[in-house]
Amino acid sequence: MNNRLVFSILLLFALSACQIKKHADFIIINAKIYTLDSNFTVAQALAVSDGKIIATGTNEEMQALFKANEEIDAEGKTIVPGFIDAHAHFLRYGEGLQELNLRGTKSWAQIVAHIKAYTDKNKEGWIIGRGWDQNDWDVKNFPNKEVLDSLYPNRPIILTRIDGHAAIANQIALDSAKITIDTKLTGGDVIVENGKLTGLLIDNAVDLVSSKIPKLNNQQKTKSLIDAANNCFAVGLTTVDDCGLDYKDVLLIDSLQKTGDLKMRLYAMLSDAQDNYDFLIKKGKIKTKHLNVRSFKVYGDGALGSRGACLLKPYSDKKDHLGFLLSDENHFKEVAQKIYDNDFQMCTHAIGDSANRTILKIYESVLKGKNDKRWRIEHAQIVNPADFKLFGDNSIIPSVQPTHATSDMYWAANRLGNQRVKSAYAYLELLNQNNWLPLGTDFPVEDINPINTFYAAVSRKDLENYPKNGFQMENALSREQALKGMTIWAAKSNFEEHEKGSLEKGKFADFIILNQDMMTIEDNKIPLTKVLTTYIAGKKVYQK
Repeated sequence: MNNRLVFSILLLFALSACQIKKHADFIIINAKIYTLDSNFTVAQALAVSDGKIIATGTNEEMQALFKANEEIDAEGKTIVPGFIDAHAHFLRYGEGLQELNLRGTKSWAQIVAHIKAYTDKNKEGWIIGRGWDQNDWDVKNFPNKEVLDSLYPNRPIILTRIDGHAAIANQIALDSAKITIDTKLTGGDVIVENGKLTGLLIDNAVDLVSSKIPKLNNQQKTKSLIDAANNCFAVGLTTVDDCGLDYKDVLLIDSLQKTGDLKMRLYAMLSDAQDNYDFLIKKGKIKTKHLNVRSFKVYGDGALGSRGACLLKPYSDKKDHLGFLLSDENHFKEVAQKIYDNDFQMCTHAIGDSANRTILKIYESVLKGKNDKRWRIEHAQIVNPADFKLFGDNSIIPSVQPTHATSDMYWAANRLGNQRVKSAYAYLELLNQNNWLPLGTDFPVEDINPINTFYAAVSRKDLENYPKNGFQMENALSREQALKGMTIWAAKSNFEEHEKGSLEKGKFADFIILNQDMMTIEDNKIPLTKVLTTYIAGKKVYQK
């Protein structure tokens, strides 16, 4: 057999093989697909089978390689991996949808009006609300309970500040928790003025009252979870890190995911409580396609807005006040060792520079240098310049929320002073420590929409385009960095980078279709980006 004949036969076989197409459930063509692979490749088409990406490439490649049940023409639209919120409060957000929403209120009088409207429809039970921020009011003083006592002497009220670290309660609510002017506690304050309770509670003091609120039953929690998921899908979220859950709530979530009632993927951090440690140590890490439980959320200090953040030097606007840690330092050391010994992940809320230093030093003493434990500092909001290196030296991951910078920028310098504020919200500096940085929203503290996260990260402006030149732009992220922070780096912070966070062969087909290309449009048009369609495991869970 001559060489020419051999070549012809081989060519015939090759051509025949090309006609045998692989099966795909569907392919999408004519798109601009940011795959988020290691080369930040932009593709034109993708193919999906059995809930996973099986290929990306050009239109011609996908059409030649696959016989699909459906071909979808994206008509030039942009596709990115489903957004992953690396820090949120998913269940709490869902519960809040059933409560009084005080976000955006401009005065204490407006809040009282909201309460009156709410009680016209809700005649019984506790009055529970969240979202006020005295920094948004013309008169920026914290509220007092007197008007609540006058209008609702027999109905308990607790209204939580937007950050969750302060609340105002009326007298009957305070009485339910046996709070008096003499009440003292670690990691919290009961505010007294002129020998009287004001109703204002800071950090751990809030829990004294909130623990008296009747618990929701599983039916009510189920509604909360499903409502939260639907709102998340509408803004392109396909995985959410829920920071601080009770193990019983995790079991409910798992059961709803297994029945298909709850389609959201969750990375669940258990709260810092003995029952939760006992549960997970006995059970071991929990990993399904929709649920990952391997970490604990610990609270280091409070929030800057309520002056509960623990600072190295006094607040610039409150003489001799340093804030406070929410637990004794020995507690943090003990739980760090316990979490390390059982190979779990520790994720600690730290806002103030003192809290960050304390937790970083404890992490350092346990981790002892470079590692792959991926222990996280949640927020890492104010860091002393001398302490940034502790993140990189010990592979500690700062998990940050860019909209905190643009929410706090109006008053942060009042709290911190013009010099100290320079090492606050230092996202680029934090990114450079490990060369990756997970991003989140902290909803319901901030708005749920991750597009706002992206915009705040790259422009350092609010939605009114303020300030003109951006807030501390030396710590702005590039668009590529911001998108990675909301996808592949967020997945990595959850030990899930091999199954989600990018659109690559073998990963979950979790992706979203956008109305415009947020990577190339003008800065001021980024907030106009809308999610048109959201897919989880190749199934449409939202369509605009």
